[in-house]
Amino acid sequence: MKLKTTVLATTALALMGSAALAADMTIVSWGGAYSASQNNAYHKPYMAANPDVNIINDESSAEAVAKLRAMKEAGNVTWDLVDVVASDAIRLCDEGLAEPIDADNDLAAAPDGTPASEDFGDLIVSECFIPQIVYSTTFGYRSDVAEWGGKEPNDICDVFDLETFPGKRSLEKRPINNVEWALLCDGVAKDDVYDVLETDEGLNRALAKLDTIKDQVVWWSAGAETPQLLADKEVVIGSTYNGRLFALIEEQKQPVKMLWDAQVFDLDGWIVPTGLPAERKAAVMDYLKFATDTQRLADQAKYISYGPARKSSAPLVGKHASLGIEMAPHMPTDPNNAKNTFLYNYEWWADYRDDIDAKFQAWLAK
Repeated sequence: MKLKTTVLATTALALMGSAALAADMTIVSWGGAYSASQNNAYHKPYMAANPDVNIINDESSAEAVAKLRAMKEAGNVTWDLVDVVASDAIRLCDEGLAEPIDADNDLAAAPDGTPASEDFGDLIVSECFIPQIVYSTTFGYRSDVAEWGGKEPNDICDVFDLETFPGKRSLEKRPINNVEWALLCDGVAKDDVYDVLETDEGLNRALAKLDTIKDQVVWWSAGAETPQLLADKEVVIGSTYNGRLFALIEEQKQPVKMLWDAQVFDLDGWIVPTGLPAERKAAVMDYLKFATDTQRLADQAKYISYGPARKSSAPLVGKHASLGIEMAPHMPTDPNNAKNTFLYNYEWWADYRDDIDAKFQAWLAK
């Protein structure tokens, strides 16, 4: 009888462990202030409403494509929901690594009944992608650099001007945005940038322009690195996502300003990996419906200066949750900030990313 009781107790504990494991949901994102905004706007409210769910944050989005490819190869998908940029979503969808999502059936309608597909509109750039935010990659610079003699950069090409604005720069350790800015500052018209980049000569031209500042560049991989480099005075100007710079300037009160010129608009959002068991996928879709509704996307803007992807969310964007400042003027889409923008070509990068990545990394290694 004692043995039977012990066996039953052990079995119960095992079942409890299985249930607990099944309730874990691994959500992959980018870390830093961005993941914190998701945690506050999405994860915490969802877990409060669903106490049996435990969300595990993974900060591997920068490696999402490579890791999902490896998971498929191994036949073991350990991620439940992944935050990616639009061009990566297109690649993942094309490769069968992301599930198609029926926006009108799987997501909440707007409060006035507008179907989700209309509310998101053209920002749904792939059938596997549900956008969350419009953000930009842009530059921040220290406003207290004595060597600049009171001058401040106001043009993207000032990043390449080491004579007027000496000091270390930080740039992302990948070609996206860097090669576009390089060509713009080498005299290529905006509308011609991607046509030029399609040729070997065009890419070499971009890399030659980057060569002019290469020995003054600190390369970053995570969006939180440039704000830290600026705060530590290790660089005087650096690129990152506008929301990370907002946190540095408004929350940390660092002597840093935004250089909005030629900011590159991009989209960020969710994909659901293929290969999830039915029960896990159902749980993910329930979370996704919650996290992409009108109120939740507006709530994220209380914590970081990224524009919500739903039209119905925009009127609900108000003040920062703790600072009490109006968030609209800090959005990349604000007219004062969007006087000269560069429109990122998602489909072009989805087609050319692997090839240009390889060439860029070879250039970096020289």
